[in-house]
Amino acid sequence: MAAERFSTATRLKAIGSVLVQGPDARGRRTRPPRRSRLTGRAALLALVVCSLIVALAYPMRQWVTQRSDIDDQRHRSEQAKEQVKRLREEKARLEDPAYVERLAREHLHYVRPGETGYTVVDGSGNARHRRDQGAADRPWYVNLWDGVDTSDAHR
Repeated sequence: MAAERFSTATRLKAIGSVLVQGPDARGRRTRPPRRSRLTGRAALLALVVCSLIVALAYPMRQWVTQRSDIDDQRHRSEQAKEQVKRLREEKARLEDPAYVERLAREHLHYVRPGETGYTVVDGSGNARHRRDQGAADRPWYVNLWDGVDTSDAHR
């Protein structure tokens, strides 16, 4: 009956102390204490491996960065080659007088002597409108008056 008076925590402590002390009252042996798996050699090996990782981390990062830079430069080189090819083709077309004349007629609205040029406004809204490019597109007196207004606003 005396054992019934102890709490569960007290019983667990008693059982744990018996297991740690050695053979219990029934004659069973407890396990021998475990030895640490980390021996001196394993610790040295872990230290060497960590040192190698740290020593190689920066060069590997540099190598990866340089490889990506090389790939970027190759891509830029390919783009430059394509642009050179397009420009050479454009240069060859510009050497043709008929092509130059067609461009002058389309973009500059040139006409030959004796021809009459017409500009047709169809109202479809597809025409390109010039955007205001600043002071160069306005009359001089508007620029002057804007300057006066701006200076008055800063007072």
